[in-house]
This record gives sequence, C-alpha cells and structure tokens, in this order.
Amino acid sequence: MNKLHKLVSVTACLIVGQAVLSLYCCTEPEQKTASSPPAMTHQQMITHGENLVMVGGCNDCHSPKVMTAQGPIVDSTRPLSGSPGDMKLPDIDANQITPGKWYLGSSDLTAWVGPWGISYAANLTPDTNTGIGGWTEELFIKILRSGKFMGVEAGRPIMPPMPPVFGKVMSDQDLKCMFAYLKSLTPIKNRVHDYVPPAEIANLK
Repeated sequence: MNKLHKLVSVTACLIVGQAVLSLYCCTEPEQKTASSPPAMTHQQMITHGENLVMVGGCNDCHSPKVMTAQGPIVDSTRPLSGSPGDMKLPDIDANQITPGKWYLGSSDLTAWVGPWGISYAANLTPDTNTGIGGWTEELFIKILRSGKFMGVEAGRPIMPPMPPVFGKVMSDQDLKCMFAYLKSLTPIKNRVHDYVPPAEIANLK
C-alpha cells in the first residue's frame, strides 16, 4: 500500500469514528428520555389526586358530616361541598375569643372560631357559582402555594384550620392531580358563608 492509500485509509477511519461518536452523542439523550416514567393519563391524575385528597384529610373540614354510633362521618351526598350555607352557628361570645383559644363553630367540623374570626370550609366541588367550577389549574396552584385567599398577594391569608404550608410542600404535579380529581366530582350547589373578621363577631345575630 503506497503512502496515498495509507493516508486515505487513515482519513476514512477518522471520519467514520467521528460519525459514530456524533451519532452516539446525539442519541444518548433520547435513550435517557425513553427510560423516564411516561406521562400520567388524565384518569391516572384523577386517581392520584383522590388519594392525595384522602391522605391530606381534606374531607375532615370540607365535607359536611352525619352523626353515627361511631361518631361523625362524611355525608356521602355532599362530599367536599364545604360548610353548609343554611347552617346556623350557636351564639358566640366575642369576649371569650382570646389569643390561643379557638373552638369548633359547628358540630360537623366545617366552621371554626378563633382569634382570627370565623372561618368556613370552602366548597371544593366544580359548581360554577358556588364552588371551584370557574377556577383554572393555575389559580388553584397559586392559592395553595401563596396561602392567600383567591391567590391575591395583597389579600388576606387562608384562614385556620387550613394549614398554610399545605401547598408549599407538594409538587406541581401533585397539585395538578388534586385539581383534576376535584374537577371530576359531581357539582354541588352550596354557597358557603363569608369569612367573619374578629371585629365583626360581636355584631352577629
């Protein structure tokens, strides 16, 4: 083999080697992507969201209860529909509400009284007028991330007993799954009472 042939052979080998290396570098990310978990289907998101809602105890406050021999259980006809709009709270002595003292405002655990005022659990069903039917996924995440009523930064915080860190320790995917589940519920029309600030408790009749 003469020098020209040797030069051509070496050059060809370098070109082939470079091509193989380039192909490997270009295809490696695709191999990693192919091994990553597949995206969840909408039904899988709903199922995961339901599990998160149950584990998170959302029914404890957001669902009306019925009394049984074993104590209060979720009213299966009104799950996650919030504090009943027709519910009447017992008389509240504003003078008894002091820092560090708070108590149940209703026997079904959907209304609470404390130094912050009176809070009522929101309707989380997708009813358009009284629930979250008009909410977007982005708004839902913003509310739970910010801990602010309707996600307004300059507004009031979400009131107890809602944990202020609830949404801050969950991933966006988990919150999206919760929202997908809530939007899949049967809409229940129930206009929850407005939050009552401490200064207005004495004026309640």
